[in-house]
Amino acid sequence: MLKTLHRQGHSLAASAEQLRVLGDPQRVPEGHFAERIASTQHAPLLARSLDTLQINLGRVCNQTCTHCHVDAGPDRREAMSRSTAEEVIAFLKRVPSIRTLDITGGAPEMNPHFGWLVEQAAESGRQVIDRCNLTILLAPGFTHLPELLARYRVTVIASLPCYLEQNCDAQRGDGVFEKSIRAIRELNRRGYGDPSTGLELNLVYNPVGSGLPPNQAELEDRYRQELASRYGIRFNRLFTITNMPISRFLDDLLRREEYQAYMEKLMEAFNPSTLDSLMCRSLVSVDWQGFLYDCDFNQMLGLPLGDGEPLALSQATEAELIGRRIRTANHCYGCTAGCGSGCQGSLTE
Repeated sequence: MLKTLHRQGHSLAASAEQLRVLGDPQRVPEGHFAERIASTQHAPLLARSLDTLQINLGRVCNQTCTHCHVDAGPDRREAMSRSTAEEVIAFLKRVPSIRTLDITGGAPEMNPHFGWLVEQAAESGRQVIDRCNLTILLAPGFTHLPELLARYRVTVIASLPCYLEQNCDAQRGDGVFEKSIRAIRELNRRGYGDPSTGLELNLVYNPVGSGLPPNQAELEDRYRQELASRYGIRFNRLFTITNMPISRFLDDLLRREEYQAYMEKLMEAFNPSTLDSLMCRSLVSVDWQGFLYDCDFNQMLGLPLGDGEPLALSQATEAELIGRRIRTANHCYGCTAGCGSGCQGSLTE
């Protein structure tokens, strides 16, 4: 318990320091993101609907990826409790507008209540999304997961930052690519990636390094050709997601003295047409303790929903979540650069 509290305190301190860096006018000379959108028709940025509940089951993961905005890894201990998981299901029951439960982590499957949440949400008629790192499907104690996911027709959104082994392993660790291919084959065996089954397997591309994602449709075609010809595997969609200047990726940028250049790149690529489709406008994010945020990125920076005390899921109402003012900071340039970036990939293509 003391170790957990110490780590939580460290995380809060790290979040405060990262916010300080993100707001440093000497590092981000063009000012705050809110000032950038003040002259657009979207200011202030408001939530228009509530159709997705995204829950972060904790920071425990079997991988340690260089681009991870959660700072997840095998040494983390933060994990959603059964009582908080029950609050999630209770919230779904009293807010019928929510059609999707989007489950993330860490490796969300490592939470002991993952299977129960999937079952309960699916039986309530919700579409369930599992944001999966793929390698967990092969780990001892988790090999039953492909069957469970198929049984409840869970949409799998899986990280595969490149179709080339060297590039993928450089970002996610040695041997990860080979295990990911094996895991995709396990999902394919159960019908995932086959349009006739309705079992969706969508892959996620993150740039290796500090570049912006290329055209999503063109890269999807390349992925499809390369993965089919090299490995005989299939998938439904490819989502391109910008690396957010948060947590482990921000630390890496600072260590390589590339942070200012990266932020300038994001700001120069700011695209106001992405504002209408930002995920925070129809989604609310829940942390492992049951508190609410506008998105998973705000969650990692310790920016709770609203301007006051953190709002607990158990106390929230649909009325106060729809139309709420969304909290922003300079990391929001990551979602609005170029074609935009969200949980479902590019926003404008």
